[in-house]
Amino acid sequence: MKDKIFRILLFAAALAILFLSAGIIYALVNRSLEVFGEYGIWGFVANAEWDPRPVTEEYGAFSFIMGTFYTAFFSLLLCIPFALSVALLNGEYFRGSKLSSFVRSIVDLLAGIPSIVYGLWGFYTVRPIIIEMGINAQGFGIFLSSVVLAIMIIPYASSLSTEFLSMVPNKLKEGAYSLGATRLEVVRHINLPTAASGILASFILALGRALGETMAVTMLIGNTNKIPQGLRDTGNTMASVIANQFGEADGLKLSALIAIGLLLFIITALINLVAKMVMKKLARV
Repeated sequence: MKDKIFRILLFAAALAILFLSAGIIYALVNRSLEVFGEYGIWGFVANAEWDPRPVTEEYGAFSFIMGTFYTAFFSLLLCIPFALSVALLNGEYFRGSKLSSFVRSIVDLLAGIPSIVYGLWGFYTVRPIIIEMGINAQGFGIFLSSVVLAIMIIPYASSLSTEFLSMVPNKLKEGAYSLGATRLEVVRHINLPTAASGILASFILALGRALGETMAVTMLIGNTNKIPQGLRDTGNTMASVIANQFGEADGLKLSALIAIGLLLFIITALINLVAKMVMKKLARV
C-alpha cells in the first residue's frame, strides 16, 4: 500500500510539472498574440526596430536576439578554457586532495553569488580598469557583460564537468598507465573522450544559463536598442530589455516584451534539448 501511494505521489508530481509548463507556455503565447497579429511572427522576430513613441510606434526583437547571442556565445568562449582547467584539477590531477576540496569550496561559493553582485563588481571594478586604460568603457557594453557572464558560468560548467570526469572508470586509466601512458596522455585519450558527452552538455547548459541572465547584463551592456556591431559596442539582450521596460509598458509594447520572453523561453528550451541529444549521441560512440 505504501509503495502504491508513493508511486501515485510521484505520478502526481510529474503531472503537476507538465501542467505548470503548459500553463507558462499558454500565458506567454496568449499575451503575445497582439504583437504577432500586428507584425506577424517572422515580421516581429526579423525586425530590428524598437520605437515606443506613440506616433512612430514599432517593435521588433532582432536587435535583442543578436545582443543575447553576442554576449552568451562570447562568454562561453571565455568560459571553456578556465572551466575545463578547474574540472581537470578537481576531477583528475588533484582529485581527493586538500587543494581540490578548497577549490571546490570556492567554486560552490561563486556559484551561489547573486547575479546583481556580479553586476556591481563588473560596474565598479572591471569598468574602471578599462577606463584607466584610456578606453571608453561606455562603448564596451557587449565586452563587459560577456566577461562578467563568463565568470558567472565558469563555476556552473566546471562543477558539472568535474562530476563527469570523476565518473571515468579507473580500470580504463589503469590500463593506459600499465601500457606506459603518461598522465597527459591518459587525460587526452581516456578522460576527455570518455567524459566528452557530459562535458559538452555542461557547456551547452552553461550557455543556456548565460542566455537568460538579466541583472548583471542590464547593468553593463549599455541598454541601447540597436544591433551590436561587435564586442566594442553597446546593445540590449532579450532579458535586459524586459527588465528595463516591463514596469512602464502597456498595450502593444507590453505584448512585445512578453513575446520576447516567449522567444527566450523557446531558445533556452531548444538549447537544453540539443544538450540532451548530444549526450545521447556521444554516449553511443
